[in-house]
Amino acid sequence: MRKSFFSAVIMMGAMLIVSCSTTKYVPEGEYLLNRVKIKTEGEYRDVNTETMRSYVRQMPNQRWFSLYKLPLATYSLSGRDSTKWMNRFLKSIGEEPVIYDSTITQRTVGDLEQQLRNTGFLNAKVGCEVEHHGKKVDLTYVLKPGEPYFIYHVNYDIRDSAIARIMEQEDASKSLIKEGMKFDVSRLDAERKRITTMLSDSGYWRFHKDFITYQADTISGSRLIDLTLRLSNYHLADITEEPHTRYWIRDINYASGDVRDPELHLRKHVLEECTHLTAGGTYSATGLQNTYNHFGRLQSVKYTNINFSQVPGADSLDCSIQLQSNKPSTISFQPEGTNTAGDFGAAASITYQNNNLFRGSELLSVQLRGAYEAIKGLEGYSNQDFVEYSSEVKLQFPRFISPFVNQHVRQTVNATSEVSLLYDTQNRPEFHRRLLSAAWRYRWNFPHRHDHYQLDLLDLNYVFMPWISPTFRNEYLDNDNNRNAILRYNYEDLFITKIGFGYSWSKNRTAFKSNIETSGNILSLGSRLFGSSKDEQGQYRLFNIAFAQYVKCDLDLSHAILTDHNNELVLHVGLGVAYPYGNSTILPFEKRYFSGGANSVRGWTVRSLGPGKYKEKDGRINFINQTGDMKLDLNAEYRTKLFWKFSSALFVDAGNVWTIRQYEMSPGGQFHLDDFYQQLAVSYGLGIRLNFDYFILRFDMGMKAVNPAYETEDDEHYPLLHPRLSRDFAFHFAVGMPF
Repeated sequence: MRKSFFSAVIMMGAMLIVSCSTTKYVPEGEYLLNRVKIKTEGEYRDVNTETMRSYVRQMPNQRWFSLYKLPLATYSLSGRDSTKWMNRFLKSIGEEPVIYDSTITQRTVGDLEQQLRNTGFLNAKVGCEVEHHGKKVDLTYVLKPGEPYFIYHVNYDIRDSAIARIMEQEDASKSLIKEGMKFDVSRLDAERKRITTMLSDSGYWRFHKDFITYQADTISGSRLIDLTLRLSNYHLADITEEPHTRYWIRDINYASGDVRDPELHLRKHVLEECTHLTAGGTYSATGLQNTYNHFGRLQSVKYTNINFSQVPGADSLDCSIQLQSNKPSTISFQPEGTNTAGDFGAAASITYQNNNLFRGSELLSVQLRGAYEAIKGLEGYSNQDFVEYSSEVKLQFPRFISPFVNQHVRQTVNATSEVSLLYDTQNRPEFHRRLLSAAWRYRWNFPHRHDHYQLDLLDLNYVFMPWISPTFRNEYLDNDNNRNAILRYNYEDLFITKIGFGYSWSKNRTAFKSNIETSGNILSLGSRLFGSSKDEQGQYRLFNIAFAQYVKCDLDLSHAILTDHNNELVLHVGLGVAYPYGNSTILPFEKRYFSGGANSVRGWTVRSLGPGKYKEKDGRINFINQTGDMKLDLNAEYRTKLFWKFSSALFVDAGNVWTIRQYEMSPGGQFHLDDFYQQLAVSYGLGIRLNFDYFILRFDMGMKAVNPAYETEDDEHYPLLHPRLSRDFAFHFAVGMPF
């Protein structure tokens, strides 16, 4: 009854919005701009119409999933009485109608023609077809590009002899203008910028791209162009000309930009390492920008100001670098809510940060955290509380800390070195768990590139269990009827000695992430070299504690296809494989994969899917058994802007986890190449997002479509055809996008 009522309310609301006239606020004699299309006519149609849409000056109201103008409909729901708060509210979150303007249309025609000519179609024409439908107008811009023009020959007119020699010495392959290429104004402008950057990096302090011009002459009776690049001399105030001056840096001085604190709080070698300009060397615009970038990375620097002053009567510059410091230290407090498998609780952390520990902008962070949860449904235990305390110390250096890195690498790479130490104590009714962790890692990237790197040089984790409840031990660990090897393995003391490498790349709405890590190899080699003996489980031990040995690799790829400025289709693939070997036959629980949840197959709740076609006998979720050594996620999400700060998404997810070995406690969970695709779970759903710029709140509602836990002839295998809300629905709340 409740579901029927809820569905009826949603249906009535949707009908109310859809039925509302979108031309309600269109004045008499005017028209609502309904649609805008761009098409190409003629023999040569190699024109990207999606790119040309950016030159259309007037676009219609945005559409929900490219179908319905929900923001406009919301605006049209409002009444005309502006004194009522509801009317003002609907107008504020909605979008007022876009009224067709013929003058803007004609200007768009001119802009489209000019852009076609800029891309080599010098005889291009553009027309516009206007169709009226009541109080609505559809526009179709018709592009007739004609045949493109090509560059026949490139000439150079360099009036400054010194610059001419520099350009003659330059590798000709670096030029962006080639004989035979299509005439393209954007390429010509890019060549101007390239030459300007080259000269600015060679000491020409006052040079800018306006000194470079082009002359294009068409060859009669053809579609060929003779192109001349002209580089002019420097113009003085009296209209006379002189060669461009090449400037050298005489002195570099550092000063505090804070009048209240004239002292610089950075060591001299740190200042010099961040400075990419050299006393006695030529001026460099790229060196100047790199200097700003490197000082901007320092936690202790609030802002940087760099000025140059010309030495009177000389071709020299004095450089002044002014730095204003941030507060040396801060203390912050952060409360939070927790929810572990439906058990609600609270947590709080206090963090102390020192931004300049050794006067080299080193960042010291000390965090103390405490958490509490009230656990429900446990019987036979002395208490029902979960308490956690942790302390973590991190020290970050804004550079490589290594004897093998030279000064050149330190200056050309943006790097961070980090050492951390963590101690975590967890007291549950079933057991007490302790974690001691120490790590040393590097992160770096190259300026003006789109990739990032991370090297976990050493990551040591010691997990130990000082106390296990007799009830828990008897029921789950020592019970002969419970032969769960994965469960027992994860309640034993364990060493994890990880070494890892990560690489990520992102550009033009495509993002790729990868990570590979391995553990236990050095300890295993040492055990063999020193002749250590194995225990009854066939494991080597260090200080009578077993250590994990495995290799793990993760790949993640996503790509966004922009359909228009309000809609995009995002595709995502995630793959992970981990293999225990040598000293381990089972992965540590923290390294195992799980499926379902807000960032996976959203028709299932977190950790409730798989492995393979495994199904818990009593229908409950088993957090230990429902994990795997492999994971595959396939996602497609169509995102659209709604109104105000609201956006929405339609999604389809597929995926699962599998085990590499066959485990008796999770039958049907092992991966087989010939039939794994038959065990892919599929879900679909709708998401609502609130975008507050600095963070995004996400609400996703998923439904199962294909459930591999049931046989193909079972109705429950295809919930898409036999939906049941109580069985197939999952709701997720998260912060940030899923991928």
